[in-house]
Amino acid sequence: MTDRPHVVIVGGGFAGLLAAKGLRRTPVQVTIIDRNNHHVFQPLLYQVASAAVEAGEIARPIRSVLRHQKNTSVVLGDVTRIDPAARRVTLADGATFGWDYLVMAPGARHSYFKHPEWEILAPGLKSVEDAFEIRTRILLAFERAERAPTAEDRHRHLTFVVVGGGPTGVEVAGAIAEIARYALKRDFRHIDPRHANILLLEGGPRILSSYPERLSEKAREALRKLGVDVRTEALVTSIEPGLVTAVGWKIPTDTVVWAAGNVASPLLGMLGAPLDGAGRVIVTPECTVPNRPDIFVVGDGGAFTHDARYKVLPGVAPVAMQQGRYAAREISADVAKRPRKPFRYIDKGQLAVIGRARAVAEIGPFKLSGFPAWFVWIFIHIAYLIGFGNRLIVMIRWGISYITFERGARLITEAWRPEVGQTGGRAGGQ
Repeated sequence: MTDRPHVVIVGGGFAGLLAAKGLRRTPVQVTIIDRNNHHVFQPLLYQVASAAVEAGEIARPIRSVLRHQKNTSVVLGDVTRIDPAARRVTLADGATFGWDYLVMAPGARHSYFKHPEWEILAPGLKSVEDAFEIRTRILLAFERAERAPTAEDRHRHLTFVVVGGGPTGVEVAGAIAEIARYALKRDFRHIDPRHANILLLEGGPRILSSYPERLSEKAREALRKLGVDVRTEALVTSIEPGLVTAVGWKIPTDTVVWAAGNVASPLLGMLGAPLDGAGRVIVTPECTVPNRPDIFVVGDGGAFTHDARYKVLPGVAPVAMQQGRYAAREISADVAKRPRKPFRYIDKGQLAVIGRARAVAEIGPFKLSGFPAWFVWIFIHIAYLIGFGNRLIVMIRWGISYITFERGARLITEAWRPEVGQTGGRAGGQ
């Protein structure tokens, strides 16, 4: 295989994994590098964070996914340097990999808008580790409220703040409300979990701003019925231990979840390409770095501005999946001496779940809400899960949860050690 073009893929998320799979029949050598050994289905991470499913049900080892691809090697490593001139990627342990084609799909992390100190107090939701951290903090909040010496302490423990009214924020807020209203309502002796205060703070004029206004209002009403207090134009200005401040409103709380913004991987800054305000590479119509047809940037790391329907394509799973497949097709075209074609995004719509039998969906001309949208959401997410076993397990788990209201993954994996304090376990993030 040494005489074949070498394709190096950085990142095993949607874009990177589908790029690798798309090259399985192309006469190239593929090396996919990721700091984690698993691919995780990010749209369902909030289900892990809310104790609805186990992490292993929405994740699968990358080696297992690609084990039948004879032209593909998987490397567990942390990329620390990229040298475009030498066409070489360097890992933290000193290992290097040269490329004929480089596919950059490193994903994104949370943006705290010049307040990195907020991350330890308000973890976001991008990885399995983040989901475990948020789950621990949510469950610990109820445990601490059960033993709180004063009503003031109890109120602070039972107040949950979700920052950001996009799909992730809406889904997390709805999931916390369901835990409090249904899953835990009979488990405690000195508190009633149904009295928990769940606040969703959005800095803009409405939640789910990318959705039609009618669906945004449907989502807000569904959250209200679950007991979530939705506050719009509530820009968070401060997060301190035990306190969140939004437009002058001080909220005593020990549990904050961040869902307000993203920033691209710093690795992209090593490509010598123009970046936008979120650190994404401003790519060509072929999803490549300008004047570097050998370097593709796909998924959350690329700012694709060549679609008249969007100022920039959104950082969502369908975009990443389509761009990953596209990169594989264009590399295959190069190998076969065929001309490249520009990337065209097929918009398959958008979905957000608010809770049990509650969701909103925009699919082409169809705008759905309530149970029909929730049913479509389940079908699509099950279809996209990697591996038949994962689909079957999650379907059974959701069926049981729907009938019984139970949350079977309610394990606090990081105990109430004194050094944990009021912020839960370790700091969120990688």
